[in-house]
Amino acid sequence: MLSQYFWPETFIVNDLVRKLAEQGHEVTVATAKPNYPGGDIFDGYKAWGVQRERFADGVDVLRIPLWPRGRGNYKNLVLNYLSFVVAGLFLLPWLLRGRKFDSIVVFAMSPITQVIPAIPLKWLKRAHLAAWIQDLWPESLSATGFVHNPLALRMVGWMVKGIYRCCDTLLLQSHAFFEPVARYACRGKLVYYPNSIALRSENTVQPEVPAQLIEVLRENFCVVFAGNIGIAQSIETVVEAAELLRQNSKVKFVLVGSGSRLEWVKERKNQLGLDNVMLAGRFPMEVMPQIFEHSSVLLVSLKDEEIFSYTIPSKVQAYLAAGKPIIASLRGEGARVIEEAGAGKACEPENARALSEGILSLMSLSPGERKEMGRAGQSYFYEHFDMDCQAERLVAILKSRTPI
Repeated sequence: MLSQYFWPETFIVNDLVRKLAEQGHEVTVATAKPNYPGGDIFDGYKAWGVQRERFADGVDVLRIPLWPRGRGNYKNLVLNYLSFVVAGLFLLPWLLRGRKFDSIVVFAMSPITQVIPAIPLKWLKRAHLAAWIQDLWPESLSATGFVHNPLALRMVGWMVKGIYRCCDTLLLQSHAFFEPVARYACRGKLVYYPNSIALRSENTVQPEVPAQLIEVLRENFCVVFAGNIGIAQSIETVVEAAELLRQNSKVKFVLVGSGSRLEWVKERKNQLGLDNVMLAGRFPMEVMPQIFEHSSVLLVSLKDEEIFSYTIPSKVQAYLAAGKPIIASLRGEGARVIEEAGAGKACEPENARALSEGILSLMSLSPGERKEMGRAGQSYFYEHFDMDCQAERLVAILKSRTPI
């Protein structure tokens, strides 16, 4: 498993690796030094040099040097991405010498350049190369505003086509990815493989959630947003909806997480005096089920960009598993899944009034009706996104597509 991001950073690839190991497969992880999302290398790690460790009582983890991403500075981000590619190309063939692999799977979040170090490994190891596509390139560069120049976007498209050509299988996290990816790759390589999450055992000792947060969640109709507080999440829409609902004393917005727009949210909250917005901070993944349990409604939002209509945000699976009603300020695949599951309501993205009305609509339901929505979402999760089943399915996909 090759991924720039891995434990102790909180990504779904961690759980997939754990499940594969539990199911008896020999897994090695090639990754970088953890520094997401804060930008600083985590305690216990150094930016330079190679480090080795064990994960989940049996998984070898090799960590290559990485330029820290810092606080979102464009130069640091570019160096962060490039350093992983360069270090991977030069070091991984040596670090993995003598080892045999049936398959190499890349957890291909943005940027797609993360796949590049896996290409020479594929040839050296004569292994099947699969990229688990989490984002659409070059479309995402344009949608997020990082690149506007048509020629630059066309050149990125050529790079993407070259990367895809070197892959044997492209695992797509959304049905809507098929057409955009097919512009750059042979359709025979495309396989639907959605994101999933692993549910924690009830016997697992969980960290404590602050009593003040639990009290707020219990005593109010709390709309909980969890995850990255950034540009793509259209957090401005959430704040505007909070402003529209400020006169309803029972409705509280609880934002759990951090990101590039967190400081803006703090400033806006203070400027407008939004007492109905609580910034709870970041928590480990193990804590989130407790927070969700005491929530009234779970919120997912994205900007109104065509590219975002193709994706199913990973938090959707976590929300479904939590068994709580969902309010979705987005369109496309994410909205389709929530409505198909009967797990909540979807409204027009970047429309604060529609979001506020959707929240009030859910609030007007009886507790029993909201509970039934949550149950429906949970059933849908087990049918489509359970991590145990998904780990087994990944192995089946790779076996079926690897020549004997």
